[in-house]
Amino acid sequence: MNTGLRITTFAAALAATFGAAYGVGQGVGPVVADSPPKHEGEHTRPAPEGEKGGHAGHGTPPAGGLQISEGGYTLDLRTPRVTAGEQADLRFTVRDADGRAVTAYQREHDKELHLIVASRDLVTYRHLHPTRAADGTWSTPVDLPRAGGYRVFADFTPAGKGAENLTLGADLAASGPYRARQLPPESGTARVDGYEVRLTGAPRPGKASELKLTVSRDGKPVTDLQPYLGAYGHLVALRSGDLAYLHVHPNGEPGDGTTSPGPDISFTATAPSSGAYRLFLDFKHDGKVHTAAFTVRAGGAAPESGTPEGHADDGHGH
Repeated sequence: MNTGLRITTFAAALAATFGAAYGVGQGVGPVVADSPPKHEGEHTRPAPEGEKGGHAGHGTPPAGGLQISEGGYTLDLRTPRVTAGEQADLRFTVRDADGRAVTAYQREHDKELHLIVASRDLVTYRHLHPTRAADGTWSTPVDLPRAGGYRVFADFTPAGKGAENLTLGADLAASGPYRARQLPPESGTARVDGYEVRLTGAPRPGKASELKLTVSRDGKPVTDLQPYLGAYGHLVALRSGDLAYLHVHPNGEPGDGTTSPGPDISFTATAPSSGAYRLFLDFKHDGKVHTAAFTVRAGGAAPESGTPEGHADDGHGH
């Protein structure tokens, strides 16, 4: 998979759907999913104006709609609802155009499929590694801390010559007492598990730009990062509002003779539009994976680098 950016742009109507379903606001009340969440229309819809054509690093990347189905493949989420604060087994299947479960995938960055779960307010984030049964059913334990609406992203490439990478999305509901939370404020610094990560640069609408993240601990640069998913860092960006999905990989890789294991991790990204984005950086050190989270704005001023923001709400399911 080349350095760059794969984007799935999602319809803002779903945010409104969850707003109604969970009473988004400042009030508190019980949330119970009485029926599976409804999905946006299937198959490709025209890209929004200004998001048509091109590839990552060549102008604005191509964009689809909110897709549960694309390119003849469908994400069949078998667990559309869970209970907040309780561990559940999240199960799903990827089906082809004939409805058959897909059992052959291309491995990318050490995995056949990458699974991301994020809350609609972009406070809770999970990067999970499900296992696939022989019949094509994927499963992974998940424990979501708060009630509300979540989005499940399956990022994969089917086996076969010329197969293209896809990111399919489906809605997940976590029932329980619900309180809306605001998007964390912009900041160029995040602290997580004793590490400090500083962000230099910001995504630009329609133009490729470098994002450099620098990792330190106890005031000293970390120069012995360990490979994680075939790289020294793994970055996912989600646009606030409609959760447009940007999956970015770093510039360079371990063992290429030029990429050092820290303290800097460099990415190239292109934002599909102006607005606020939430960045989630996974990095591995001393045998553990950590997730640092940032709120940034594309098409606006760069965030202050001196104010620590914090980290993602329990980023992993290892």
